[in-house]
Amino acid sequence: MQGPTGKELFKLRAVADYLFGRGVGQALFLDGIQVVKSRGRIRQVLLADEPLCSIRASDGFIVLNRKGAELVHRALKPPRLRVVVSDDAAPFVARGKTVFAKHVVAADPEIRPAEEVLVVDSRDRLLASGKTLLTGEEMIAFKVGKAVEVRRGLGGINERMEKKEQRTLS
Repeated sequence: MQGPTGKELFKLRAVADYLFGRGVGQALFLDGIQVVKSRGRIRQVLLADEPLCSIRASDGFIVLNRKGAELVHRALKPPRLRVVVSDDAAPFVARGKTVFAKHVVAADPEIRPAEEVLVVDSRDRLLASGKTLLTGEEMIAFKVGKAVEVRRGLGGINERMEKKEQRTLS
């Protein structure tokens, strides 16, 4: 593991801005990140020994890990790159299950197939990150089939958030 060069950091941020939107690169790739390289190319990015993302070898695109999805979620305002699922489906998605079109309540209309997205519940709590199989408009229009192939369910995060909310309400 080592810190990225200035050029590598610039490229990482540029790719993140391209994929997720302007300014996300700065929010995702903070100063102090570490990189893991293979054959001279960045393959994984970590912050404080926690994985942020992997860099896909085939095209150089970013595949978010748990911490990376949290940072992107904070950096983007709804509905950008969000797929909202029904409250009934939320617990299953948070455990890493596939999002089916019939459970999609809303989606960013600019979402394209094969794009990394954030899956959230009706209160914009992050449930998972994954790869889309449909456009945002198709997710809402279709009532059958897969909409998002979930890569990482973030169930543990939401359970902690709910306990925290319950303590504040008490």
